Amino acid sequence: MALTVSALAALRGIFPGDSLVTDPARRETCSHDHSRCHGLPDAVALPSTHAQVEALVQLCRAERIALTARGGGTSSTGASVPLAGGVVVDFGRMNRIVRIDPDDRLAVVEPGVTNEALQQALAPHGFFWAPDPGSAPWCTVGGNLACNAGGPHAVKYGATRDNVLGLRAVAGTGVGFRCGTQTTKDSTGYDLTRLLVGSEGTLALITEATLKLTPKPPATRSLLASYASADAAAQAVARIMAQATTPCALEFMDALALKLARDTHSDAGVPDAAALLIVEVDGEDATVDVAAAAVARAARGDGLETLHVARDAGENAALWAARKALSQAQKQVTTHKINEDVVVPVSRLPELVRGVHALGERHAVPVVSFGHAGNGNLHVNFLPRDEAEIARAETALPKLFELVVALGGTLSGEHGIGRVKRDYLPLAIGAETLGLMHAVKAAFDPDGVLNPGKVLP
Repeated sequence: MALTVSALAALRGIFPGDSLVTDPARRETCSHDHSRCHGLPDAVALPSTHAQVEALVQLCRAERIALTARGGGTSSTGASVPLAGGVVVDFGRMNRIVRIDPDDRLAVVEPGVTNEALQQALAPHGFFWAPDPGSAPWCTVGGNLACNAGGPHAVKYGATRDNVLGLRAVAGTGVGFRCGTQTTKDSTGYDLTRLLVGSEGTLALITEATLKLTPKPPATRSLLASYASADAAAQAVARIMAQATTPCALEFMDALALKLARDTHSDAGVPDAAALLIVEVDGEDATVDVAAAAVARAARGDGLETLHVARDAGENAALWAARKALSQAQKQVTTHKINEDVVVPVSRLPELVRGVHALGERHAVPVVSFGHAGNGNLHVNFLPRDEAEIARAETALPKLFELVVALGGTLSGEHGIGRVKRDYLPLAIGAETLGLMHAVKAAFDPDGVLNPGKVLP
């Protein structure tokens, strides 16, 4: 329901001065993300304390006002768009790094801290936080928690869910609570921490997170392997992940991805090939060359054209910059990109690559594939350029999801479900499991005020 005069007055009591926004132009900035979803909120609240968040949820529950959490607004699934209007809670002012504790390998932060700011604060201590999405300069820790963000280094160090120890949050009931611990082992009760990570603000609003840190390795080596076909590169991924040395990153780029990278980063040395793997290993100075050699052996096989080890940190940085710029580079092709982040078991990646190529040909629409191949997580992007191609791409999309599920995979590796993939969820999750998920939602948010219309069909 829309805000009543009394509800607006109550909001102003909780959020004095400029911490409550009702100006239409400023509300518009919170009406969209990186999807094509749009919804104008009635107001935007900018809390600075946990107590304000509790009071906000209690008010919204009592008045049946929709409440949507927002971090950096980088979601590609519509997860942070207030489709039902109501109030957006923008966590930009809750951006403190409360403490960094190297001895216990943890940091306590508020949700509005950007991923990049956190990494910069950890670097002098010799640590990093494992999630490293391409949107790191803008996305927030709260957003990373909401969608269980990953990134290139998740193949070795895990995604967000694997790197969180505990949370402070406010459920849809308006009750604040803590879950998890400050220890890396915990077998005490239900694991609500891992439940909340990836729930996209539909169960609770996170106001503080205790994060697990990882020591920064002293040495890295990057390898570039180009192949005569995308299928040959996918076969190499399976070989690399089957041997004993786990790379800290293993990225795949198909021919169109490589062309876009060359067009936007001509100085990065991106080869003209059917497919490329970027493989990174890390460790001690005395062992990293041995690890690189092991990966190189696995990379060799049918279809290998070139194998190159980056000469220095500058060459390595240029190549990674080209890889991370791919999302923006695709906008030069079309503004109608359909961006998916499907994931399959690594052994089935060759079948997925072949299937995606066949879908593009069958539906006559350009498709670019790249991503975190070491996890079987492929970013499949349909790039329709006109109305006819848009229609064909929309027809191809459910076929992509059906293929992924048939290969033992699922709909999202790191972007989440949001609104864009909500109606496809039954393809990946059975009715009985969906019923349990609805029951969990009802327990945390009995009146359905938190991010309505997202995740659950």
